[in-house]
Amino acid sequence: MANQPDPGAASGLPDAHLASALRTPLRPDAFALSEEEKIAGITEHFRHIMDLLGLDLTDDSLAGTPRRVAKMFVHEWFRGLNPEHRPDVRLFDNRYQYQQMLVERDITLFSCCEHHFVPIVGKAHVAYLPGEHVVGLSKLNRVVQYYARRPQVQERLTRQIAEELKHSLQTEDVAVLIEADHLCVMSRGVNDTSSSTITAEYGGRFGQDETLRQEFLRQIGK
Repeated sequence: MANQPDPGAASGLPDAHLASALRTPLRPDAFALSEEEKIAGITEHFRHIMDLLGLDLTDDSLAGTPRRVAKMFVHEWFRGLNPEHRPDVRLFDNRYQYQQMLVERDITLFSCCEHHFVPIVGKAHVAYLPGEHVVGLSKLNRVVQYYARRPQVQERLTRQIAEELKHSLQTEDVAVLIEADHLCVMSRGVNDTSSSTITAEYGGRFGQDETLRQEFLRQIGK
């Protein structure tokens, strides 16, 4: 696969420093290998990890695990690292002249903590104010899932989704709120299973108009 630009943030960001801060950290040669080459390499490395842990790789329950994990990493957990999977957000003319807030709430979110490589599980809520164009609703879900499916921190994920939606929808009037459980908090360290993390990004009128922002929060049950 030829080298491709890092898809870590939307290409239309106005501030170079912000674009750099929102970019998922990738090496320049991140796309030099095909997906099958990556699966083969990860399989061997994960087999070595399991061997170091003392697991018996001749056991029929464990023998196929290295390749299963490798395929999961490349095709599922981290598929958002591949810019070929970036959703094509097609806009439609707003013929109905719908001018009110449009909310897509409770979008299922699966991501992975980049510090410990354990799951982040939660919900994303997004909203925008239509102008001359509207978007197919499933595209909002696909944008969330694209940026979630990579090693992440929730703060960056929230901003990546917001900036991508601003760029794709051609409006600054975008709101994103994520509430998620981090297994790095729940299953290790403090072992706190009751806490969750909430992050939000408000652009344009959502950031300027307290009434509009409160209406968004009411719509998503916050």
